[in-house]
Amino acid sequence: MSSSGYENDELIFLDEDTHPELEPAFSKVWNVLIVDDDEEIHTVTRLALADLTFAERRLNYIHAYSGEQAKTLLAEFGRDISIILLDVVMETDDAGLSVVQYLREELNLHEPRIILRTGQPGYAPEEDVIRNYDINDYKTKTELTRSKLLTTVLSSIRSYQQILTINQSRLGLQKIIASAANLLEEHSIKGFCEGIVTQISSLLGLEAEGVVCARAGSVLDRDDDGVYVLGAAGHFASFINKPVEEINNESIVENINRSLRLKRHIVEDSLTVLYLNSSGFEAAVYIDMVNPLSVVDRQLLEVFLSSISVGYENVNLFHELRNAAFRDWLTRLPNRNEFINMLDRPSVLGAADLCVAVIDVNHFSDINDGLGQEAGNELLRAIARRLEKSLPKEVRKSRIAADVFGLIGPSTLVSAENINAVFASSFRAGDHTLPVNVTMGFYKIDKEKKTGIELLKRANIALNRAKKNISDNFEFYKPEFEKRTTYQLNMIRSLRADFHERKLQLWFQPQVELASEKVIGVEGLLRWPDGNGGYISPTEFVPLAEYSGLIVDIGKWVLDESCKRIRELDKRGYGDIRVAVNVSIPQFRDRLFVDKVKGALEKYDCAPHKLELEITESVVMDEPQIVIDALTSLKEFGVSIAIDDFGTGFSSMSYLQKLPLDRLKVDRSFVKDIKPGESAVIAETIVTLGNKLGLITIAEGVEKRQQASYMIKLGCDEAQGYLFARPMPFDDLLTFLQNSNKD
Repeated sequence: MSSSGYENDELIFLDEDTHPELEPAFSKVWNVLIVDDDEEIHTVTRLALADLTFAERRLNYIHAYSGEQAKTLLAEFGRDISIILLDVVMETDDAGLSVVQYLREELNLHEPRIILRTGQPGYAPEEDVIRNYDINDYKTKTELTRSKLLTTVLSSIRSYQQILTINQSRLGLQKIIASAANLLEEHSIKGFCEGIVTQISSLLGLEAEGVVCARAGSVLDRDDDGVYVLGAAGHFASFINKPVEEINNESIVENINRSLRLKRHIVEDSLTVLYLNSSGFEAAVYIDMVNPLSVVDRQLLEVFLSSISVGYENVNLFHELRNAAFRDWLTRLPNRNEFINMLDRPSVLGAADLCVAVIDVNHFSDINDGLGQEAGNELLRAIARRLEKSLPKEVRKSRIAADVFGLIGPSTLVSAENINAVFASSFRAGDHTLPVNVTMGFYKIDKEKKTGIELLKRANIALNRAKKNISDNFEFYKPEFEKRTTYQLNMIRSLRADFHERKLQLWFQPQVELASEKVIGVEGLLRWPDGNGGYISPTEFVPLAEYSGLIVDIGKWVLDESCKRIRELDKRGYGDIRVAVNVSIPQFRDRLFVDKVKGALEKYDCAPHKLELEITESVVMDEPQIVIDALTSLKEFGVSIAIDDFGTGFSSMSYLQKLPLDRLKVDRSFVKDIKPGESAVIAETIVTLGNKLGLITIAEGVEKRQQASYMIKLGCDEAQGYLFARPMPFDDLLTFLQNSNKD
């Protein structure tokens, strides 16, 4: 590369009789400055644009490999450069933007067109940078395929040529540049389109009277595709966002529709409708004129409209991007991002006593599964429409998750009573009429300054509490809810850390044959040391492990540890002792659960009947078929099955008959009821039921001799409890068994 930055591209200078203030220095070429620190980008760009000509001129390439080198070349040839293909990130993160600032502010050159390119989307310039420095386009390098690069370069050359033409005609170059800057100050459709009318009128020396119309589509978030007024000036301003038919002038309405239909300008003696089109974004601009356009005015408008069409496309694209970021595509309600924005600035709602509500549609997945996703989508749209219709505009509505809606508004309006009234009648979803039940969480906004995320979190905490509420379908946030939730999350975090550091322990409580009090089995029980010499209760941490899904990994470890201990007991001569472990519903939902049990037995070469799986009634009732299928497979493999805490749940006798059980465990609460001289009816019933079903019965929580004696009389086979032994570490169990043998 030479010091000037050119790479053997031919330099063609002007003849002596030309006017350098009106034309570029190289009259037969369009000079393209490529600024990028990647040599390959220069090569690829040249290849992509090879043999490209425009207005019988070819492209001439000037190369810079840093921001500083680009500034040097711009200082020398700036006014003669048509396009700058500029990398944003080079020697510094903002090297490219520094070049733009140098060109526009220090050199005061506004003719060259700038196309920003970057390989790092995260370095996209701010909107005010694009606006203030008159940047034509911004693309990531991966977006610029050959066809898109050709299109972008050609449109930029055309813009450059048109600006020079305006200069040459002495018809207000500064006004065009100023108008482009003014238009880009407003990214809203309304502001931009109003600017179009104002600037065209200004160029032609008219009063700002006119309208810009287009098919609504997504622009106004309307479902129909009718023609709407997007922007207006003068006495037409009141028609903004309304159907064009509401303009009380048949000629204007007819010709606007004709322009859009024919896709061309309508220029008649008493009426002018200008047609805008860029990448499929169309608009018709009606200008209130008295006299017909002159040839010069028509040329000027063609130049202006060509530039404005690109701006109109950009504003539409910006609107679509904003919709994608802040509006739910299905219901057209604000989405979670926009709802959080509302919560960030509740004061704009204009009410002092505001309440946030989060509404969860119960069992929505059943509708999707049973009737299909389209029926589910129709239901969500129907709910959104009814929320909009039933609750006033003061209440802002949002869809913040798949089947969760959010509301914010005055507490008198955002209430459980009003929301329940919305869902009191069924909804039409396609061919279906569906009743809908919801659960709601509320948070009343107080004077404490909180971010939108924090407000939404508190409403969600109330929603989660409401799901556990058996009397009502709603709950209001209370500070203690969050403290409890934070405590539980910290517990889960600590449990996960301690489990991975192998701090959990598996203790064993002996189970005895009641008649002989010989140890015939042990139950494996989890213990979690608290780090201070004590232990955290399983009733506290096991539900958290199940809630977090960690119980699946812990359960796998318990299975491995139990099988390992079975083998050790075999080696020490206690081969007739079985080991029982508890299994929870998340483990059954694990599709590999059966394989994990079999794998653990095979890994430690254990006889399957020496491992017993204990399940509770609630586990069976949660997912009966999954549990029955898994236990049947394991029973066929030889594993023993016991049902734990029997009598405390709400069992179905039909399920009980389908379960491949070996043992029925009488819950400790019924054993505790046994008192001298009194009968324990429930304990007696359970033992009798077990005997009728051919199952071994085992009593839990036996602490007193009279309890053991009574259970023997009832025909109970086995027992465990403090009367015989407490839970203990494995080494202590070996000592206990050794001493039991001596006895």
